[in-house]
Amino acid sequence: MLAQTYPDARCELDFDTPFELLVVTVLSAQTTDKRVNSVRPTLFAAYPDAPAMAGADRAELERIVGPLGFFRAKTESLLKLSQALVERHGGEVPPRLEDLVKLPGVGRKTANVVLGNAFGVPGITVDTHFGRLARRFGWTSETDPVKAEHAVGALFPKRDWTMLSHHLIWHGRRVCHARSPACGACPVARWCPSYGEGPTDATQAAALVRTEGRA
Repeated sequence: MLAQTYPDARCELDFDTPFELLVVTVLSAQTTDKRVNSVRPTLFAAYPDAPAMAGADRAELERIVGPLGFFRAKTESLLKLSQALVERHGGEVPPRLEDLVKLPGVGRKTANVVLGNAFGVPGITVDTHFGRLARRFGWTSETDPVKAEHAVGALFPKRDWTMLSHHLIWHGRRVCHARSPACGACPVARWCPSYGEGPTDATQAAALVRTEGRA
């Protein structure tokens, strides 16, 4: 049902290469995809690949990512990440989970975003939305992202993992909010064991529905 509701669900971070996706995913922490997308053209015009970014002028890189907040920490993360890619992988993004998670600032969530969307390798992206919905749907009670990833992964065919992630994240951003889920406007309400956590009145619920990104 979520697949029918969100037929265009996809990664809402813009990218052209695995390197770009890795970088914008790292930058997306504690900000919105929309803001990251707004600095992307300038960022990659200046630093199109890992070797270029590894040699970036710190002050200039800070200026570019400044609108995203935490710009000093994010600049440091990008410099370390790019340098590691150059030193360990010849400047290329490795297409394996075990290699990605060894890179500075890259955890399983970021690695699975890159694998699923840049390399076509199925992966489950457990962000705050995915974890919340998985618990509300009764798929798992785990709050630890890695444990939740494994628990949900056991319920679905591996080939579906990437799109499952997109569908839950889109639904979480638009309808199934953390504080006031729009239960009365939810396409899966009849099957949801958490129905009623938010307004069930259709009019009240409709007012809570958000349109974000490409939805």
